[in-house]
Amino acid sequence: MAKALFGHVGGSDPRMVQEMRRLQKRVRDLEDEVSRLQARNDQLSMAVSDVTGAADREPALA
Repeated sequence: MAKALFGHVGGSDPRMVQEMRRLQKRVRDLEDEVSRLQARNDQLSMAVSDVTGAADREPALA
C-alpha cells in the first residue's frame, strides 16, 4: 500500500504529463476554432441582415 500511495502522490508519471499537455493543446485548438466560427457567423449574420434590410425598403416613386 505504501508503494501505491507513493506512486499516487510521488513524482509525475511522464505519460500522464504528456497526455495532459496533449489535452490542453486540444482545448486551446478547439477554443480557437470556436472563436473563428463565431466571427464567421457574425459576418454571415451581418451580410444576411444587410440583404434582408434592403428588401424591406419601399421602392422609390418614379
